[in-house]
Amino acid sequence: MFRAPWPVERGWSFVEALLASPSLEVLCPTARHAQVAAEVFREFPHVSGNLVHVAHIAVLMREHGVRLMYTRDTDFHRFAFLEPRDPLAA
Repeated sequence: MFRAPWPVERGWSFVEALLASPSLEVLCPTARHAQVAAEVFREFPHVSGNLVHVAHIAVLMREHGVRLMYTRDTDFHRFAFLEPRDPLAA
């Protein structure tokens, strides 16, 4: 988290640098997306509000077989199939 948000230009420059990384892969929906989403929402029926966006990321991760993620967002701990880790933890 930043104390003061970056201006849009600086933020987009950062995103462009990430996208240029040869080891980065953007997770996009596949033909299985609806099936995987239905599974996740059946397993976690109380998802609502802002948590829907987090759930969608979790769906994409499951769809692509990704379990481990580094995030400070504790909402990801709700999804037992993920392994969220705090990048700032000792």
